[in-house]
Amino acid sequence: MTKGVKREPGERPSGVKAPVLGAGRAGVWLLVLGLMWSGGGAMVFAALRVENFDFEPPSWEGAHHRSTFFEARQVIQDFGYSPATGKAGGRTGEIGGRIQPAAEKAYYGYPLPSEQNLDSPMSAEGLLYVEPGGGHCLLGFFRAGTLEGWRTPNTLAVRINGRGHTFHCHLEYCTSRWRANAGVAGEIVPGERVTATELVSGRSYAWKLDYEPEGSDGNGMLRFVLSDVEGGTAWCAVLPEHRADGAVFDHFGIVPVMKAWDGAGEIWVDNVKVNGVAFEFNEDPGWAAEGNRSEYITNDTRPKFDFGWSPTQYAGGEKPGELGGLIFRGDCREPERMACYGDRIARLTLEDPIEASGKVVMLRGVSDSTASIGFYHAEHSMWSNPSQKHAIPMDYLGINIEGPSSEGFFFYPVYRTHGDAAKAATRGESELPRIYPDGKAHDWAFRYDPAGAGGNGRITVRLDGQECRLELEAGDREAGATFNRFGICTPWIDGNSVRAYFDDLKYSCSAE
Repeated sequence: MTKGVKREPGERPSGVKAPVLGAGRAGVWLLVLGLMWSGGGAMVFAALRVENFDFEPPSWEGAHHRSTFFEARQVIQDFGYSPATGKAGGRTGEIGGRIQPAAEKAYYGYPLPSEQNLDSPMSAEGLLYVEPGGGHCLLGFFRAGTLEGWRTPNTLAVRINGRGHTFHCHLEYCTSRWRANAGVAGEIVPGERVTATELVSGRSYAWKLDYEPEGSDGNGMLRFVLSDVEGGTAWCAVLPEHRADGAVFDHFGIVPVMKAWDGAGEIWVDNVKVNGVAFEFNEDPGWAAEGNRSEYITNDTRPKFDFGWSPTQYAGGEKPGELGGLIFRGDCREPERMACYGDRIARLTLEDPIEASGKVVMLRGVSDSTASIGFYHAEHSMWSNPSQKHAIPMDYLGINIEGPSSEGFFFYPVYRTHGDAAKAATRGESELPRIYPDGKAHDWAFRYDPAGAGGNGRITVRLDGQECRLELEAGDREAGATFNRFGICTPWIDGNSVRAYFDDLKYSCSAE
């Protein structure tokens, strides 16, 4: 088992001799002549291996990928109609309660008489009380059938984040294509900082949430106001390309933020009016609900890695068995917060043509998350160190599933040398392939050509019919990197999770 290695600041990891593959089903060796893609390429020899994961491959190994360092956690959801309380400021009877951030679906909401979309004006108002403490939830419009992950598709809501004796109010939407934008009650300086107003917990506020489809030059404008509160207003403009994505809303109500397990909080809401329909909650309104009165144990707690060989069949392989699972970002400052799982391969470098291909499916995605597949070094890429300068592991060449929340998720190439030189593809250089957490299987391919880009080296990535390229910076190929594993390796800066699977892999395993 490969271990995370703790070193002194600035100390470089030593080289590691690649182990020799043992007998058994270590994969099928292929000798391929003419590594040709559309667009041409030099005639080269490359030794490839095929792994279909029909059963657990003996040559694959890893570290912390089935984490035992982080405990499973108890989730208690207890929110909905409450006939005996009146915290929000109205008469006895209101909605709310204990709401816990968790990966699993839960909601309590008013079924709208008809579906609304980004062409529909919408509004809601009422009274709000946030109990001192933690918590993280959405109050707004959503589509019950697509509640999954965060940012949550088909949502238009205020996000309430408990901060002890205060709370923050963020404003956000997410389209049907997982693209989002946000505002905050407070101040945003684009590219520099977000400063949320510290709102006092434990008191009642009058609030209003409205969406105007003709606002922001016809693209749509979302607004949230806490009455008579300095710094209590938030605005969020719908971006033109996001308006084209569309979104559908069929409920208004309360939804926990669905990232991973986190501390619970309480909110209470009363005297609600939704698109002109009033609810005073003197009696049970009979709103729809799922998972709002539940208690269970979850393994989806950050960063409890849970990936590797799996007997499942999500990625489109012919038989059950594939690679993947719950993949959190890593954190190089602590060995147990990094993870990898890969096949032992012979030594490859940036002087070698390298390729990989297979099938991929993304089941779930959360903002600020990354899943990576590619070529890495069993020791260098798992080097524990205090630096937070780079997210990409040292000695890495591969693909990230990642993206800013404004764009959803991309499938794009990245690399880092045995040092600080690193680069990721950007939209400015190439249109990046998009992948969605929708359970649809895709074919993908990766090729590194050391002779590309005038000898600097070039990476090309395809996802179905989408393609992008990443050219190495001058001198990075010479700086060098060494790879002795192929598989999943977590980044070096922590974050949230992706649930993804890979199958029918074909990948370089030797330079000759």
